[in-house]
Amino acid sequence: MDNNKQEIVAKVQRNWKLVLGFGVIGLFVAVLLVIGGAAGLAWTETEAFCTGCHEMRDNVYAEYKGTIHDTNRSGVRAICSDCHVPREPGPLILRKMAATFELWGHLTGAIDTKEKFEAQRSTLAHRVWKRMLQTDSHECRNCHSSDKMDKDKQSEKAQARHAKAKAEGSTCIECHFGIAHKEPEGPGPQEMRASLTK
Repeated sequence: MDNNKQEIVAKVQRNWKLVLGFGVIGLFVAVLLVIGGAAGLAWTETEAFCTGCHEMRDNVYAEYKGTIHDTNRSGVRAICSDCHVPREPGPLILRKMAATFELWGHLTGAIDTKEKFEAQRSTLAHRVWKRMLQTDSHECRNCHSSDKMDKDKQSEKAQARHAKAKAEGSTCIECHFGIAHKEPEGPGPQEMRASLTK
């Protein structure tokens, strides 16, 4: 071993308490960051967080109240994050990173009035629909499984439509949109799918 390496080893041996201290502090900070990050992600998944700004509370949340996802015979309730945020860690973090850019709209007042919100409604809806088309309505499927649907409780029309959708490779959002929020002007998800596949 050359002299430089011997000196480094000797310094580490003399300062082992310092090295151990930095290691313990580093581990403690890493644990705090993981716990803090998980707590932050969980907090931003709550309905209270989602409706904390008036843009959401006074517009889309007000529309959602009383819909089938809010109140229904089974008592199973979907909140904002159930429909708009993936549950899997990787996609969840990517969606949260993308959502940080949405904060800019809040800070600059992009949709801080009813009029501004309505002017952006179509753009906002199309962004969500495009994501759902690309993920085969993954967030819908977190709660709704076609394999578990009781076809006997569906009308003949619904059974036929579900069979046709499955045969054509359609996804939930192509037919089931505008069920929790007002439908915007412009093309719907079916037309969007046609333009995405060209």
